[in-house]
Amino acid sequence: MASTPTYKIASIPGDGIGPEVINAATTVLQKLASTLGTFSLQFHHLPWNSEYYKAHGRYIPEGGLEGLRNYDAILFGSVGDPDVPDHISLTGLRLTIIRHLHHYANLRPTRLLRGCTSPLAALSADPSLLDWVIVRENSEGEYSGQGGRTHVGTPWEVATEVAIFTRHGVERIMRFAFETARERGRKKGTPGRGRLCVVTKSNAQIHGLVLWDEVAAAVSKDFLDVEWEKMLVDAMTVRMTLHPETLNTIVATNLHADILSDLAAALAGSIGIAPTSNLDPTRENPSMFEPIHGSAFEIVGKGVANPIGAIWTAAEMLRWLGEEDAADALVESVENVVEVGCRTADLGGNAGTEDVTSEICRDVERRRSHEDVSPK
Repeated sequence: MASTPTYKIASIPGDGIGPEVINAATTVLQKLASTLGTFSLQFHHLPWNSEYYKAHGRYIPEGGLEGLRNYDAILFGSVGDPDVPDHISLTGLRLTIIRHLHHYANLRPTRLLRGCTSPLAALSADPSLLDWVIVRENSEGEYSGQGGRTHVGTPWEVATEVAIFTRHGVERIMRFAFETARERGRKKGTPGRGRLCVVTKSNAQIHGLVLWDEVAAAVSKDFLDVEWEKMLVDAMTVRMTLHPETLNTIVATNLHADILSDLAAALAGSIGIAPTSNLDPTRENPSMFEPIHGSAFEIVGKGVANPIGAIWTAAEMLRWLGEEDAADALVESVENVVEVGCRTADLGGNAGTEDVTSEICRDVERRRSHEDVSPK
């Protein structure tokens, strides 16, 4: 008889509402694990946040990055503090982890959960029209951190922000995107019907994104079972809002996908529900999972933060760890709870963080008592 796997998870709640939503996610995960009995989770909470930075002058202690390699996955809350410039907090914690652990693929699923309402009337009438995965290049491009400033404080001050695109970096994200599109086609029972839209802006960015286009065309020759097209990023915003049913898998640069995925979350009802995965597709390093919302200091301590983004993120973490059925069961419980009206304010309700968390835990138990949701 196979032994029950135990997954070691590094928890980094971070700043603002991060601790509140990560606490909700870990509570639900432990309830799911104990209810199913098919796996267990060990959490190690790391106090890396802006308070740590203000006390020590750094976000991550010496040896901390290497220590992350001892875990199966990382569950991350948020980073950002009014007392610390955003470029320092983001670079000092989240981006440092992503770069050190080679999380070059960022995956952002988007769909309209049962019980959620989209600002687009057509989507609320037919949620099946919105079912996307946005693949974001997560290691270079516009967020490479290259550039500088000269003549600071003078009228002729110059600031440069250099976007870097390497053939290696573009090719590996394109292959991951084509593979994702192919797999989505298979899961929908339509092999040979994988669909990918490559987002670009090569009419204006005539060096890096011309390379982006050329590599996409070259990689496509190895994926003849995937239908693909390219579209300029500005036109993509129009297509996402007017013709969402025509999209399936989308790949874009670091900056473009960052912006498009926030639009996608809004179309799905709220940025408070959206998950994201920072992946090392080689699986040589643990991957990191986080809700896409920020630290939201304006609601810290009020008990009103939406925990669904973190809980859906936790489900995506389980999926990456191989616990597909457990992940599906958790998302199903989330939808059951939202559908019966247990919603936070951003979704038009009046429930608090603890209300939603408790109801999801109860639904996990109820579903287990009525049906077999254990992994096959």
